[in-house]
Order: sequence, then structure tokens, then C-alpha cells
Amino acid sequence: MQVIQYDVKDMGLAGDGLRRIEWAERSMPVLAEIRRRFEKEKPLRGQRLAACLHVTTETANLMRALKAGGAEIALCASNPLSTQDEVAASLVKDFDIPTYAIKGEDTETYYRHINAVLDLKPTITMDDGADLVSTIHSKRTDLIAGLLGGTEETTTGVVRLRSMARDGVLKIPVISVNDALTKHLFDNRYGTGQSTLDGIIRSTNLLLAGMRVVVAGYGWCGRGVAMRARGAGGIVAVTEIDPTKALEAVMDGFEVMPMEEAARRGDIFITLTGNKGVIRREHFEAMKDNAVVCNSGHFNVEIDIEALEAMAAEKREARAYVTEYKMKDGRRINLLGEGRLINLAAAEGHPASVMDMSFANQAMSARFIATEGKTLKREVYPVPTEIDREIARMKLAALRVGIDTLTAEQEEYLRSWNEGT
Repeated sequence: MQVIQYDVKDMGLAGDGLRRIEWAERSMPVLAEIRRRFEKEKPLRGQRLAACLHVTTETANLMRALKAGGAEIALCASNPLSTQDEVAASLVKDFDIPTYAIKGEDTETYYRHINAVLDLKPTITMDDGADLVSTIHSKRTDLIAGLLGGTEETTTGVVRLRSMARDGVLKIPVISVNDALTKHLFDNRYGTGQSTLDGIIRSTNLLLAGMRVVVAGYGWCGRGVAMRARGAGGIVAVTEIDPTKALEAVMDGFEVMPMEEAARRGDIFITLTGNKGVIRREHFEAMKDNAVVCNSGHFNVEIDIEALEAMAAEKREARAYVTEYKMKDGRRINLLGEGRLINLAAAEGHPASVMDMSFANQAMSARFIATEGKTLKREVYPVPTEIDREIARMKLAALRVGIDTLTAEQEEYLRSWNEGT
């Protein structure tokens, strides 16, 4: 039997955490249905699952589903500022799930927590950013032989894993949950769109109407943020390196320009690219007084914080989650949430209703790994189409939305080639 170990901020917070977990559950009907199925079928019996995810109310409900499926679980945070401390406490106290996560933990603690969950000797990994898998491949290689495979939640992690696969160093199969249509079409666009602006508003109390908002990157997350910023009255410009995405942004009605030009014009800057150095020294030099800079990509490397530190004559905490850097010429640049995920650093992350689909994909993909992992190659796989479509059907049913079905004649028409005009 697993001995419950943990490292959380304060177990006294568990009561509040439990109430919040139960509140989120009300908006996660698909995951709740999967948990009921898992309780009966026990598809994860005998599996040890190490998870490195944002420790939020929604993640807590995912952990409950995985445990109901028979898995032995350990959880750590995938970002030092994303943990909801009351949720971490409740996971330990109310659900007997070993949890290692403290909001604001330093880098040393962060990796100590990763190694703590890896001490479970997992058969399945569940990542958000690929720090778990990369640690296994670099420092805990003894664990590779016991792994069936893993899942990955976010674009940044998928990029890292595909790079590992190309270089021939990926030693386990991984399901890219991020590529599921019921994940990136909704979580990335509607979840990130709303929660990013929520984090900016909570940390700054700025009125977005009339503000010039610069969105770096027009992937699904960037689309969502640009759409929501415009809806709040912002004057939105997009920066891109991909000509097709840039053209799409233009045709969606946004200004598109290089960051060099946007830096002179913007009031609020939001990075969502999955790359590093998107906002750099030359951009800081061009920014107007009181510019606000934040990141909603997975890692804080999108903003060159070292350059900002070196350029500043002084800095101070202007508000919670707002660091004001005063330049030698008197200009002020405000960095939100230490450059980390602003929607989780200063707010609560995505609404539960959209994470319902993302984490349903995680749970079903874990089941797929448990049953099919031994037959898979050491590659990055998409979520199987049948899982993606089943989750969409379950979500529609929960929303009480009906759709049409094909008639026999229509099915035959779609299979044939000889019926024309």
C-alpha cells in the first residue's frame, strides 16, 4: 500500500480547497462521467502514474478520476507559480493523493518535487511542459525500462518531445493531448483567451478598452487572446513569424506587424509563442512609459527578463504580481507574474468547463497507454480519433445539444464516386 507523502504550504487550507474542488466538479460533467466508468472498470489497476501538472481545482478532479480507475498516483506542479495551495492541501487530506506543490517554490524545490513523484517508479507519466519526461531522460534513466508511455498537455511540451523524437532520444511513446481537437480548439482558444485577460485585469486593474494590446503569436492560444482582447475594447496588433498565421490574423481583422514596430506602439504585451526571447532588449528600449509585459506561454523564457533586469536603474513591487522596472531615462516597464503564466500566476487558470474536455482527454489517453503502450513505438502520437469524438459527444450530451445523424442513403453517397450532377 502506498504511503502518503507530501510537501504543501499549509494543510490548514484543505477545507477551502475541498469546497473549490467540488465547485469546479459541477462544470466538469464529462470527467465526472469518466470517473464513474473508471470506478466500475478499473482500467488503470496496477498502474503507477506520476503527474506534473498545474495544481488547480480542475487538476484535482482529474486526479480523482485516475485514482478511481485504480492508478497509484503522485502529483507535482508543472510551474512554480501555478499551484493553488488550498487545492494541494485538500488533495492530500481529503483524497489521499501524494502532492508536492507550493505556490512560489524556487527552482531547487521545483525539481525536488519532480524527483519526489518520480520516486513512485511510474509506469505512466502525465506532463504539462515535458519537465517530467526530460528529467527521466537526463537524470532518472533507470526509470525508462518500467514505463509504458506518457501523455503531454501543452504545445511547449509537445515541441520538446517531437524534438527528442527527431533526435532519436525519446525512449517512450507519448500521447499529445494538446493535439486533440477537443483540447486545442477549446482549451487553447476559449480557455486561454479568457483566463489570460482575467490574470492581467486581476493583477493590474487596468481598463482594456482603448488600450493597444500586442499579442505575440497567432496559434490557437494567440487567436483566443486576440479575440477576447478585442471584445474588451482593446486595439489589437499581432506579431508572427509564420506567414500563413499572419495572413489569417490580417483576415480576422487584426493589425499585423513586426515586434520592433509593435514595441513602440503597444500598451500591453502578451507572449504566447512557445519560443524564447520573443520580447528582448531592443523591444524594451522602444517601449513607452508604463508599458505592461506578460506571458501566457508555458515558460518564462519568452520574455528576456535578464535583459530587463540589466537595463533597469531600480525595481519595486508596484502591486501583487506586478514588478515595476524603472529605466535610466525614467520610463517604467511593468512585468506581470515574474514572466510566468499570467493566467495561473495571478488568476485561476482556465474555467473548469473547458478543462473538462482537456482532462477527459488526459484520462482516456492514460487508459489507452495502459492497454496499448507495449505495442506503440517511441514516438509522439495524437489522441486517437475515436477518443476525441467520444469526448465531443459526451460534452454535447452534457450541454443537452443534439446533432443530426446520417441516413443510410447519405452514408452510401459519401462512400460512392459515381453519382454526380
